Amino acid sequence: MVSDFTKNTIKIVLLSTFISTAIFAVEIKNLSIAVDVAGKQRMFTQRMLKDYAMVGIENHFENPNKDLKKIMGLFDKHLDLLIEFNKDAATEESLKKVRLLWDPLFIALNEAQTKEKAGQMQIDLEALLKQANEAVELFAKQTGKKSGEIINISGRQRMLSQRMASLYMLKVWGVNDSEFKTKMTKAMDLYRTSLEKLKKSDMSTDEIMVLLNKSEKAFKFFQIMNKSTNKFIPTLIYKKSNEMLKDMNTATGLYAAQEK
Repeated sequence: MVSDFTKNTIKIVLLSTFISTAIFAVEIKNLSIAVDVAGKQRMFTQRMLKDYAMVGIENHFENPNKDLKKIMGLFDKHLDLLIEFNKDAATEESLKKVRLLWDPLFIALNEAQTKEKAGQMQIDLEALLKQANEAVELFAKQTGKKSGEIINISGRQRMLSQRMASLYMLKVWGVNDSEFKTKMTKAMDLYRTSLEKLKKSDMSTDEIMVLLNKSEKAFKFFQIMNKSTNKFIPTLIYKKSNEMLKDMNTATGLYAAQEK
């Protein structure tokens, strides 16, 4: 059994190697930015799972192993920043729970990727996703504004783009998940309905609408792929999910920038 001291030592050593691959130029100036950053944490859980599976199936498109290490470093640093910024008791407790789930996962993600471990990794990252989502909603609640909800929904689209992709990658890998179809349908339905809500928002400027429309076009690719019962193209799925992520990340930043 590895002691907590040993785990922390390993984590410190690993983090020092990640700093050179990740950009930590994030400054949380207000609650709207906190909602945006916390929302990225939600997305990171699914992006890490997507990268983990890509490495597992030995698909090296866009270097998923390097991306995994970068995102791990970002998740850890962003969590520290959110904890430092927050002043709310309920949100503090939620972030503590995120930390408790994250620390052992950080170590596990550095171990060799195997199909036998992938099922448990999915379960653990799912638990981290749910806890991170709670933290986002608490930050959004702190804003006391409708804008907090819109930033939250837009940020969630980033997560959903990675969730759909990670589910596909696990399917390609041959990881057994009896709830695959249910999870995929739920993620796709939520992405579609959220997109419709964002388009109707008064906060959606012309610039944001362009991004939403681009995201919708990429999403149609997932809708087509979901109808296929046996044809999976990991590289295209990875590429399209990153396009959706980029557009929705920019849109979320533009929403957050409207609140000074």
